[in-house]
Amino acid sequence: MERLTHHRRTTAYRRRGTGDGPGLLCLHGSGGSRDVWRAQFRLADATGVAALDLSGHGDSGDVDSEPGYETLAAYADDAVAVAREVDARVLVGNSLGGAVALTVALERDLDLAGLVLTGTGARLAVLDDLLDWLDDDFDRAVEFLHAPDRLFHDADEALVEASTAAMYDVGRAVTRRDFRTCHGFDVRDRLDEVTVPTLAVVGEYDQLTPPWYHEYLADELPACSYAEIPDAAHLAMLERPAAFNERVREFLDGL
Repeated sequence: MERLTHHRRTTAYRRRGTGDGPGLLCLHGSGGSRDVWRAQFRLADATGVAALDLSGHGDSGDVDSEPGYETLAAYADDAVAVAREVDARVLVGNSLGGAVALTVALERDLDLAGLVLTGTGARLAVLDDLLDWLDDDFDRAVEFLHAPDRLFHDADEALVEASTAAMYDVGRAVTRRDFRTCHGFDVRDRLDEVTVPTLAVVGEYDQLTPPWYHEYLADELPACSYAEIPDAAHLAMLERPAAFNERVREFLDGL
């Protein structure tokens, strides 16, 4: 693990490989950490791969920000700082991480070669009941997210247990901030400004950000292709890593 200080806080990240590719920086979703990308380090034979903990997650310092754009902007600062440090030019974003990646593409001066958007969308409205449970019944929120066809389709018990424990490690306050930030995210009217090559990849059974979210991205982004991972849900990169990595390799080969 490495650490980088920027904007008066410290961001933790892990990296592996160099290769001749453009470099990947992986951005996790709400209540998560860099650990969701552990299988993507297998791509390090083709290009450098890095994964960070957004502020307040994992081993990174927190940021004092209100849910919404203020938090999203702070997370974008995390991504830009690490991308420059590790020379990554492709952002891989899951869920909230996808919103961060799109925000960087739209609003930051970072030389990007491409985006991989997975389990995410141009708008990320959150179910009202889930927002309420994040306010006053965190156990129920975590249980809801780990029900079938949400985070996972048919994952083994150990994977579900590890994901549940990770969300409790992040804690209610930061997880609530993440989902509230997602709830306010909407860049549907700006997608034509994102001109870098993009891959929209989704688990077949994802009920949190279903396939049509990604079909919309493929239709509305100027240079976006669509891929669906069979037998997976929201965290396809964890549940079906070989298939997910193959789609990313194909995307990198096309850059």
